[in-house]
Amino acid sequence: MTGFGFRNLKVFFKDKSAVFFSLIAVFIIIGLYVLFLGDVWTESLGELPGVRALMDNWIMAGLLAVTSVTTTMGAYGTMVQDREKKLVKDFKASPVSSHSIVGGYIVGAVVIGVMMSLITLILAELYILSGGGGLLPAMAALKVLGLIPVTTLCNSAIVLFIVSFFRSSNAFATASTIIGTVIGFLTGIYLPVGQLPAGVQWAVKLFPVSHGAALFRRVMMEGPLETSFAGAPAEAVTEFQDMMGVTIRFGDAEIGTAASLMILLATAAVFYALAIWKLSRKSG
Repeated sequence: MTGFGFRNLKVFFKDKSAVFFSLIAVFIIIGLYVLFLGDVWTESLGELPGVRALMDNWIMAGLLAVTSVTTTMGAYGTMVQDREKKLVKDFKASPVSSHSIVGGYIVGAVVIGVMMSLITLILAELYILSGGGGLLPAMAALKVLGLIPVTTLCNSAIVLFIVSFFRSSNAFATASTIIGTVIGFLTGIYLPVGQLPAGVQWAVKLFPVSHGAALFRRVMMEGPLETSFAGAPAEAVTEFQDMMGVTIRFGDAEIGTAASLMILLATAAVFYALAIWKLSRKSG
């Protein structure tokens, strides 16, 4: 399984266009923020001290949540190509079990997702630093490093289940485009959760990736929030956090960090089980 996963890593990174397009949603989000969204939010919150650093951390936290979705999607493109070219049948004819083959795809995708997320984190910190913000404190950085594999496991499981239905590169490319387009809305990046209609807010809050984004925001925005809202009423901080997707609430009940982590891990277990069952069948 490990050897097969290493093979998938080499296939993915050998195709430079696959690497680029797996990050296209990330590039779009950064471009929109630099050219448009950043100015909109900093101007609307202009009275707050350190507002640029606050919003830079907000967008970069959302970006980390998105990266493991799009990059694992790109990684699973190797599996779709193998199915399209009937290479999967050759693999299954070998002494390697079907579960090991699927496991190899998962290992490759998770490693790619974690690697690309770490690169995104480094670039995000450099961007925040260039805008006058500060680097993450050591403890916050460790928390983010711990969240990256958890969110990658969850997101890669969801993506694997989706990709398990595709047998052609054309269908996969179409799905990748759609997911890359809507992921910014589902994680509250293009439009904050609090500004969406009530029904849409519920849908977004039920989306596991939103919990990953909230966890990243909670850690990365802790320091900037203290600076920007120093002396402000607690209600103002709570209202801002709810609107920007830093916290997730269902009615009056706030979903805490532990609950969000459990949602991510449970989602990973369920969707991996479903995807492995489907792909391990003889018809898969």
